[in-house]
Amino acid sequence: MKKLSIILLFAFVIISCNKLEIEKGTPKSVKNKIKEFNKSSYCSNAKVNEFTFQGNTVYAFDPGNCGADMMTEVVSSDCKSLGSLGGFSGNTIINGADFSAATFIKTTWKK
Repeated sequence: MKKLSIILLFAFVIISCNKLEIEKGTPKSVKNKIKEFNKSSYCSNAKVNEFTFQGNTVYAFDPGNCGADMMTEVVSSDCKSLGSLGGFSGNTIINGADFSAATFIKTTWKK
């Protein structure tokens, strides 16, 4: 019985560690992109923030700060890429406008 309890506890820990905490109401396509982003992001402070920009909800996939010149991809709520921020050039323009005009809503996911 003790072995069974240990196995069940171990299985529970593994399952809980793999579950991503993504904010409710996040579109399914964005959730799927977050799952892939989680697998490919190496920084412990990677995150996805939700903004209102040009009258639409957009998501910024911030890779964190463990590398130089990394870019933050900005996507629409249906996961179409609108462009990338940062990088070597320090880009701030998305869809023809400065992203500083965006209004932060919430952090949708963080590593």
